[in-house]
Amino acid sequence: MDKFFTGLSGFSIVLLTAALLIVLVPMLLKGGSAVFFKGTVEFRKMQADIFNRGDDAALKNEKERTRRAREFIYDSIETFKNGIDPAALSEKVRQINRQFGEQLKDKGIEGEDYQSLRSIARELRDKLIEAFESNDRNLINENIKFVFSYKQDNRLANSGMKEMFAIAEKFSRAIENVDFQKRDRYAQSLGEIEEIVTQLLGPKPGEPVPVLAMARYGATRWEQAEKLKEQLLYPVRWVGGKPGEPLVAEKYSRQEEFKGTAIEPLFGYVDKELSNMLEPRRTFYWQFFIDDSINSHYFGGVGPEILGTLLLTIVAMIFVIPLGVISAAYLVECSTENLAVKIIRMCINTLAGVPSIVFGLFGLAFFVLYLLPLFGAPSKGNILAASLTLAVLTLPLMIRASEEALRAVPHTYKEASLALGAGHFRTFIKVTLPAAMPGILTGIILSLGRVAGETAPILFTGTAAVASIPKSLFDATRTLSYGSYDMAVGDRIAAMVPHQQYGMVVTLILLVLILNTAAILLRWKISKKLRGH
Repeated sequence: MDKFFTGLSGFSIVLLTAALLIVLVPMLLKGGSAVFFKGTVEFRKMQADIFNRGDDAALKNEKERTRRAREFIYDSIETFKNGIDPAALSEKVRQINRQFGEQLKDKGIEGEDYQSLRSIARELRDKLIEAFESNDRNLINENIKFVFSYKQDNRLANSGMKEMFAIAEKFSRAIENVDFQKRDRYAQSLGEIEEIVTQLLGPKPGEPVPVLAMARYGATRWEQAEKLKEQLLYPVRWVGGKPGEPLVAEKYSRQEEFKGTAIEPLFGYVDKELSNMLEPRRTFYWQFFIDDSINSHYFGGVGPEILGTLLLTIVAMIFVIPLGVISAAYLVECSTENLAVKIIRMCINTLAGVPSIVFGLFGLAFFVLYLLPLFGAPSKGNILAASLTLAVLTLPLMIRASEEALRAVPHTYKEASLALGAGHFRTFIKVTLPAAMPGILTGIILSLGRVAGETAPILFTGTAAVASIPKSLFDATRTLSYGSYDMAVGDRIAAMVPHQQYGMVVTLILLVLILNTAAILLRWKISKKLRGH
């Protein structure tokens, strides 16, 4: 029977280890991608612009190489757009017509000559607009031919009308293989293509720089770029099956959709030349642990979150350790098993099982809304209120662990000290407490892990999704646990960069492991000293 239970306990340990590995290994791999990944030229641009990092000369060369590689994409889109966007083309020729009238006035042309040229310009404008909006190829060809008949007119030479002829020529080439029955579908699909290209390569050269940092750059990571390439080349559409059955997602080839048009070569070019357009390179982004976040963690790191987590943990443990040890000392050394002590123990055991969100509501009601204003502090969530709430949450655990550690000290230690003339207080300080220190440190280790990882108690008492680096204990702060929660619940931006969320979770795990390891090493050192080594 002893062997059976020994084997069962060993199997339990193996099972627990396997469960932890199943959960932690994928998390560590995904979280590690926040630090180890293939960064593109867009990532290096972002680092240079926002954080002033990188080699300026090398980055300048990269920008020039990628710019040349991207020109074909923009030219293909612009060429095809000239044949399927009648509204934009019509607006262009109207603007050219207005500018031509102003040019004639600047040149001093008046009277019949002015009226004649304006009449020609308006007729050319109307013919082009009619061609842009028509689906009749014969009518389009007639109107374009009429426009070209004025191309050699000396009266229109060296004027803005040259641009109108250029638009007519581009339009004529763009519609050579366009199926006019699909013009609306082409326009919708082209809008999707332009949006994906912007996400992939950033804003088109010459366009105004967007205000948001996340809109100024293309795909900063190679895995993002590959996903966008897949969306560009093989989008998904929902098709109906049999009557009564739900729609089914189906991939189709965008190249087949635009077969024979001026934009068809773009898709094969993207498939082959994407690496030249982005120049991916293996990157070790260790600054993830010190950088501030940009645009709700779309860029940047978790530096403020690490700082906030450490602040809350340290301040909470400043309250937990002395109160927990003193309370345990009272229960072990100074009290008898009377009714009052039994009630105290029952309360401690009950508090240890109370849901953490209840402590959060208590912290909001007592510390934030009552106690801090009573002493003249602002009635708002802050580090001190959150730390006190965490301290109250963890105190029952610390008391129980310290009490068990004090009770485990052999009575012979106390008896020997008292026999040598030491008082009860001196015996506790010099003999009992040092001997119980390894067990007390076990309680501290358990308390550290809980304080650092809790989210519910600090939701209302001192954390914020967006907050500057705190300057005092009366400021709110960001933490790793709350940041992970905030990214997990309905954050659209966070869904676009899952590596950031995994990176934050793994950072929290590593931080707790580091704190626990430090406490374990301290416990080992004290235990070694107590054994006389």
